[in-house]
Amino acid sequence: MSRPTTDVHAFTARASDAELDELRARLAAARLPEAETVRAAGPGAGRWEQGVPLADLVEVVDYWRTGYDWRPFEERLDRIGQYRTSIDGLGIHFLHRRSARADATPLLLTHGWPDSVARFVDVIDALADPEDADDPAFHVVAPSLPGFGHSDKPATTGWGTEKIAAAWVELMGRLGYDRFLAHGGDWGGNITTVLGGRFPEQVLGIHTTFAEGPPGLSTDGLTDVERAWAEETRDFWRHRAAYAKQQATRPQTIGYSLVDSPVGLLAWILDKFAEWSDTEDSPFETISRDRVLDDVTLYWLTRTGASAARIYYESHNSLDPELRVDVPSALTMYPRDVEKCPRPWAEERYRRIVSWSLPESGGHFPALEVPEFFVRDLRAGLTAVLAATAR
Repeated sequence: MSRPTTDVHAFTARASDAELDELRARLAAARLPEAETVRAAGPGAGRWEQGVPLADLVEVVDYWRTGYDWRPFEERLDRIGQYRTSIDGLGIHFLHRRSARADATPLLLTHGWPDSVARFVDVIDALADPEDADDPAFHVVAPSLPGFGHSDKPATTGWGTEKIAAAWVELMGRLGYDRFLAHGGDWGGNITTVLGGRFPEQVLGIHTTFAEGPPGLSTDGLTDVERAWAEETRDFWRHRAAYAKQQATRPQTIGYSLVDSPVGLLAWILDKFAEWSDTEDSPFETISRDRVLDDVTLYWLTRTGASAARIYYESHNSLDPELRVDVPSALTMYPRDVEKCPRPWAEERYRRIVSWSLPESGGHFPALEVPEFFVRDLRAGLTAVLAATAR
């Protein structure tokens, strides 16, 4: 039975001119280090081997200070529809876009780190009201994770992925969606996996770009491509995951820099957009500069650099090894994502895979990098999920 929606309230946030002026003043007064000492000076991945190159950062900081306009993003969120509700004592912000179609299916979208609901703003309208009547339509709900954006910051420990998944079920029920589909990437993929495994009575099926098999599986029987995926994942966690270990062990320490310095926050986030995107040099080859700054500015204005980092402290390596997902599942492995799960490993956890997609392009942020393809792929995957549910 649907729950009453009286606990859900419309929400609007407006940064003051003084806040935006202070941001620009801090950017103007920033103290920057010397240029990186790298072997590769020309365009290419080698130019980023010590992190964000000074010349790139200076260019983005200058645009952030003199050319970027925050107001259109505020207005975009309002047009989609912003709301808040309190769950287990914590205020949760979410976007909610109901479809005009009578046959629409509720769809929950969960973002990750270092992104936010900004990950989905360019695809929500197409998912809710497709131009082609033959395409499926969805009532789209996109919450801000606890400690992210306009959701409250947890004041105690305990808000890990299991609790977040349970909160999302409560949220959807308050909106009258007792049965729904779920999609996510990054932490959103982890939470989507928990949703599918723990709440099969509410979750019709899932789509994720971040599948995780149980730990300790053998590489025996994997194809050469799948073995390469496994090796790339091991290399990532051995040599390129210092950010995760820092946030999993000392989020408060890095949090001071992320909340106090807009340049520090920008560099910390921009580094990941660059490394995890399907690009040869700059993330702006595929993702608009404004959209990245929308994301970073949202972190800045809400002072959530530390609180968002704590999801690693709460949940790093915490996915239950015994958790199995028996609802229909659609999995997509984008070629330049940082982790790609071999299908035999995925099948050990997701036991009803009804769609397995291997796009030719795209990285960790497909809704931002390849939004039109992302929408098509998500529709196809969820169509397969719904067909399996109907059988």
